[in-house]
Amino acid sequence: MPIWLETAIRSFSILIGLFIITKILGKKQLSKLSFFEYIVGITVGDIAGTMSVDLGINLQEGITSILIWSLFPVFISRLSLRNKKFRDFIEGNSTVFIKNGKILEENLKREKYTIDELLEQLRKKDIFRVADVEFATLEPNGELNVLLKREKQPLTVGDVFPNPPSEKEPQTVIMDGLILDEPLATMGLNRGWLKQELDKQGVAIENVFLAQVDSYGQLTVDLYDDKIQVSEPQEKKLLLAAIKKVQADFELFALQTESEEAKQLYTNNAEKLTTLLRQVEPLLRN
Repeated sequence: MPIWLETAIRSFSILIGLFIITKILGKKQLSKLSFFEYIVGITVGDIAGTMSVDLGINLQEGITSILIWSLFPVFISRLSLRNKKFRDFIEGNSTVFIKNGKILEENLKREKYTIDELLEQLRKKDIFRVADVEFATLEPNGELNVLLKREKQPLTVGDVFPNPPSEKEPQTVIMDGLILDEPLATMGLNRGWLKQELDKQGVAIENVFLAQVDSYGQLTVDLYDDKIQVSEPQEKKLLLAAIKKVQADFELFALQTESEEAKQLYTNNAEKLTTLLRQVEPLLRN
């Protein structure tokens, strides 16, 4: 067998094997590597690369080595799930760097973390004053998590409205020009509704690269031709305008009527709509 063909077969086989091992290890290996897992990943990759090009290495011995290095973290992970002390020993604990706006210098020294590195990590999170930080910890995976002081935190909808309406994830209903029926059904919609909404925007289905429906039932599209401008959905703005018009009409009727009973009825309804507008206007303006 030619050397190049044997190298190709070994490389392909090792690649498939590593893919299977990665699936066994789970997604954590990709999203959150501990120090131990990082070392294992480098070592397994080095063994696999050497086995691919060095035909003098016995394939069985190499596979045995890869299996040992790969399956050992699985054993460690299972043991860590059952034992908190063992998990702390393997993965480590988080370290507090800032508390009540004060830097804990001893903790920085213990983690061999300079003040320049700390400030750099804060700037990456758009924080330029240490005094604005209530709490900052260095996690075992090396990530710095920060909690701003209450008065420095950005305003959210929940701060303004006690019970804001829930918002569902947008559903992709057209992808690569093809209609996806399952997301449409999830939103309680059908192809007829989709065609009607596209007709409102003057867009043909075959020209749509991507289309999504948000939790308010608004359809947004992205066309294959980026030069064509598509008008933004107006449903929420039209609804806001309609509510304002009805509220203004009630106030006008209250001024024009001579009946005290009718005047009171119009006034009460106008006040209810004013309260409703304060609640929904931030949502309908976007």
